[in-house]
Amino acid sequence: MDVKEIRKQFPILHQEVNGHPLVYLDSAATSQKPAKVIEKIDDYYRRYNSNVHRGVHTLGSLATDEYEGAREKVRSFIHASSMQEVVFTRGTTTAINTVAQSYGRSNLQEGDEIVITPMEHHSNLIPWQQMAKVTGAELKYIPLQEDGSLSIADIKNTITSNTKIVAVTHVSNVMGTINPIKDITRLAHENGAVVLVDGAQGAPHMKVDVQELDCDFYAFSGHKMGGPTGIGVLYGKKHLLEKMEPVEFGGEMIDFVDLYDSTWKELPWKFEGGTPIIAGAVGLGAAIDFLEDVGMDNIEAHETKLAEYAVNKLKEVDGFHIYGPKKRAGLITFNIDDVHPHDVATVLDAEGIAVRAGHHCAQPLMKWLNVAATARASFYIYNTTEDIDALTEGLIKTKEYFGDVFA
Repeated sequence: MDVKEIRKQFPILHQEVNGHPLVYLDSAATSQKPAKVIEKIDDYYRRYNSNVHRGVHTLGSLATDEYEGAREKVRSFIHASSMQEVVFTRGTTTAINTVAQSYGRSNLQEGDEIVITPMEHHSNLIPWQQMAKVTGAELKYIPLQEDGSLSIADIKNTITSNTKIVAVTHVSNVMGTINPIKDITRLAHENGAVVLVDGAQGAPHMKVDVQELDCDFYAFSGHKMGGPTGIGVLYGKKHLLEKMEPVEFGGEMIDFVDLYDSTWKELPWKFEGGTPIIAGAVGLGAAIDFLEDVGMDNIEAHETKLAEYAVNKLKEVDGFHIYGPKKRAGLITFNIDDVHPHDVATVLDAEGIAVRAGHHCAQPLMKWLNVAATARASFYIYNTTEDIDALTEGLIKTKEYFGDVFA
């Protein structure tokens, strides 16, 4: 990877913030967009903006070709067996809620178990809380190891013959924990359960092969992988999606409508009610092209090196505490003694450095970590060791500033 050349393709990075060159370290929240993605979306609106599937005119045909072409790019990107297994959604949250409201509501009952982990983002926790309340199923948690990882023994002990759904994040958005999805899937299937994977922090950063993982559902968002906001993907095994009912009803997803009954289109369109997210899908397709040109293996290796460099470099900061396992994805979540993470983020912003501070939509995990909040620096293909050096210097200044204030 030539990171300098890659950086040139991201227009937003070439600016100053508060009089300093921008150092963007918040890609786990949302990634920046390469010029090719911005130009592709602009081209759609300028040249062939039209609704898809319904029209026979030229613009409608062009829009449909690009929209369905993007679906094929997604299918190839995650190695789904068919385009029918790729449903466009508003994002990871919508994808997970679709599975919970459709598959969960129809297949859960009192006495059944839903297994998740304490590290889940709220988007993969609250839907299952609600399904447990509605259906009478029990919500169970795989316990975390001291370093924030999962052990195979605990996974095996938590999943039982009563487990019907296992919903787990591929990569923790707080600790960078990379979960053993293949093992989880194997143990779940041995007990007759289906597996949903929250891939919001997985698909943008590593090669994902849903055939190899053997998961039943996989959800991810475009905006975390160089694509636009408002577009995401739900992958589901065809035989499961075929049995599931839609959760949104209206135009586009219907086959035949009578006064008192209706039938649905075939997969995947029965889950895409209303005018679909056309520009978002076109932009996501361009983002996938960009990522595959760089190479997902290269991206993962680059981010792993950055994380390793950051762990070692940030030890220079007095009172620095990092959370999560030694083997991690490309993010660092931390606190500094006697400085609130919001104050850390504010001081860093004055230096042009963008990090995230708060509970990261993972309040149960914050409770497990015994903290109210943390700061987080997350890396992507455009970040460099120089960015981490700038972060380190900024944190040293932060510590010195608050040391002087409270001296």
